[in-house]
Amino acid sequence: MESRAKAAGHAVHQQLIVFPLGLLATAVVFDVIGLVADDVRFASASYLMIAAGVLMGVVAAVFGLIDYLAIPRGTRARRIGTLHGVGNVVVLVLFFVSWLVRAGTRDNVPDVAALVVALLALAVAAGTAWLGGELVDRLGVGVDDDAGLDAPTKLTTGISMHRPHSAAP
Repeated sequence: MESRAKAAGHAVHQQLIVFPLGLLATAVVFDVIGLVADDVRFASASYLMIAAGVLMGVVAAVFGLIDYLAIPRGTRARRIGTLHGVGNVVVLVLFFVSWLVRAGTRDNVPDVAALVVALLALAVAAGTAWLGGELVDRLGVGVDDDAGLDAPTKLTTGISMHRPHSAAP
């Protein structure tokens, strides 16, 4: 099924998700760098990136929900879409909690709890990103009206490495 929300011919959700993923992942990297370098400027940047990432995540979620509602019930795509969407809500809530905990600290430096919550959120985001890739790349959601919404996962068939055919000498 093709996306129901498009800009310039492409699915809006797929265009927007790069922002929260990039901002939130980079925020965690900046936290680690700030702690290792003992430099509060990284913590301040991370704090702002989390705020921007959560806001952009909410915007991306609106367009993801539009596409999700168009997926027929009872399909594998709908089940994966549910996991993907709920998982991403968990990611946004966890990062928001991490952001709130930092708001009460000096220079927005994360304490252990804030950093652990952010790391957990990043781990969940890796899983939901994989599910999003499964929706788009394997099942064709948001890409093709003739998508195989019940196609099996590649995980059960193993990883295939395609090699170009070489001409015989």
